[in-house]
Amino acid sequence: MDDLDLLQETLHVEFHDQTLLAQALTHRSYLNENPAPGGSDNERLEFLGDALLDFITAEYIYNRFPDMTEGQLTSLRSGLVKEKSLAQFARQVDLGHYLYMGRGEAASGGADRPPLLCGAFEAVVGAIYLDRGMDRAREFVLDYIAPAAEAIVAEQLVKDAKSRLQEWSQGEWQLTPIYRTVNQRGPDHAKEFTVEVLIGGRVFGIGLGRSKQIAEQEAARDAFMRRGPVEDTGLPSPSTDDDADPS
Repeated sequence: MDDLDLLQETLHVEFHDQTLLAQALTHRSYLNENPAPGGSDNERLEFLGDALLDFITAEYIYNRFPDMTEGQLTSLRSGLVKEKSLAQFARQVDLGHYLYMGRGEAASGGADRPPLLCGAFEAVVGAIYLDRGMDRAREFVLDYIAPAAEAIVAEQLVKDAKSRLQEWSQGEWQLTPIYRTVNQRGPDHAKEFTVEVLIGGRVFGIGLGRSKQIAEQEAARDAFMRRGPVEDTGLPSPSTDDDADPS
């Protein structure tokens, strides 16, 4: 089995015209050292794939996250199609192993350089579109984009928990949450911290984590999900309708 057959199995895409796949893998440095009549590098396919990735990603996250604002959608799309992300997708299928590069580019580590991997991944998307059509290109892209989008959104929810809780607390009572470490256990290399978050002197959330920062985020998320104290409080009952959600 030659390399292109093996790559097609890895990609789960069978090309009708394998020359498109070969072109998608051809860096301009290869043609500089191995000129051939009619030979083409992957830059035009890269251009096409870049546009397809932007569209398919935008379409997917627009439908998947209906509550996101334009700014949030733009930020998420940028995170999904940036060079670092696309290079990582390429590494998942060892795309660098299949690249046709000049000797100098290969010797300098081109097979693992993010710009080359990103460009090759974009070019492969373009090649799939030309060979198999939009539906197959969309399926291929979403195999990578969908799980990455879910991971980014989940991470953002955790990171944003403290700021969301503070906005809500200040909006309700003009009070800033206070975080208190109430327990830590385990050896130094594997400690677990327990943190409480207090509003107006009352405990609103509890979180566990391998660091105080993680535990604080978990406590904030717990408090924001409860939208009420763990114990009885003399504070006025907060609103829990949709209008109170700062998101």
